[in-house]
Amino acid sequence: MLNSRVAENLTISDVARVFGLRTSAIRYYEQIGILPAPMRMNGQRRYDNSALYRLAVVQRARETGFTLEEIRELFFGFPPGTRPPKRWHQLSQRKIAELRERMKRLKLMETLLKRVEECRCDALDQCGEKLLRQGAPNSESLRKQAI
Repeated sequence: MLNSRVAENLTISDVARVFGLRTSAIRYYEQIGILPAPMRMNGQRRYDNSALYRLAVVQRARETGFTLEEIRELFFGFPPGTRPPKRWHQLSQRKIAELRERMKRLKLMETLLKRVEECRCDALDQCGEKLLRQGAPNSESLRKQAI
């Protein structure tokens, strides 16, 4: 944990160490506007608590699967005064729906992998022939086969 005195004048290396990031990641966050430009002392970046708080939110959002664009939306994609719970809720609901769809696709992939694992063909052309006889695979037919 950082004490308040130290957290008012952190170098980019200090901040990187706190979050387990590379300094280039912090500079990139500044470049794309997720992290505001810090004050400078003798040409060196110096960060205060607000940068640490912002990075803590960024870190949590990254851990939960948000893209950098979604993180930008979290900070800047809502009308001024929109409270954090509403921001998190709206973005989380969208991310949860995305994850559920991805889980369905992964389950389908698992089912198909189990089927090809049981392949008894002598050549890949033979596999292709059998697959074509079953019908040209598209996502809908694959979904039906998996059920």
